[in-house]
Amino acid sequence: MIKSIKKSYKESADNINEFITDQENIKITEEIAEVCSNALEQGNKILICGNGGSSADAMHFAEELTGKFRKERPALPAISLTDPSHITCVGNDYGFEEIFARGIEAYGKRGDILIAISTSGNSKNVIKAVEKASQLKLVTIGLLGKNGGSLKNRSDFELIAPGRTTDRIQEIHIVVLHILIESIERILFPQNYGK
Repeated sequence: MIKSIKKSYKESADNINEFITDQENIKITEEIAEVCSNALEQGNKILICGNGGSSADAMHFAEELTGKFRKERPALPAISLTDPSHITCVGNDYGFEEIFARGIEAYGKRGDILIAISTSGNSKNVIKAVEKASQLKLVTIGLLGKNGGSLKNRSDFELIAPGRTTDRIQEIHIVVLHILIESIERILFPQNYGK
């Protein structure tokens, strides 16, 4: 068992190292943080969606902005489009593929941000979310995995996490989301972080 545990830790660390060795990923992360910060500064909000574990990551991201991450600061507007009542209502009336697109139609406005999470890049409801967000002139950000799937090159910004399995991809996604939150705080509330 020890051997397999160590192998799993190493695989996770290797995936993260592969991701951060690509300087383009660092540059895009910075650009996303700046775009999100600018949107929030202008009175816009961030919407975020994903399925399964990515849904949990979406909720985690939103609560860190509306609540608190590391430092005391005003709440920031972020909505995870994962409310069970909304999902079951829309899923029942329109189909599961529409659950996120309807949320974007309800809450999204020009200048808002959509962060769309899909480890495969092939989730039909996430694809429809990006399409609806683009129609409504939201800035779209894709957090994807493997080869990016059908969502590759369909967002304004995208980061594709390496990894053969969903769990390893999700581990990179949550690191990216935490770094985005920290970077947003550093941009909007520099006094909290010193030099």
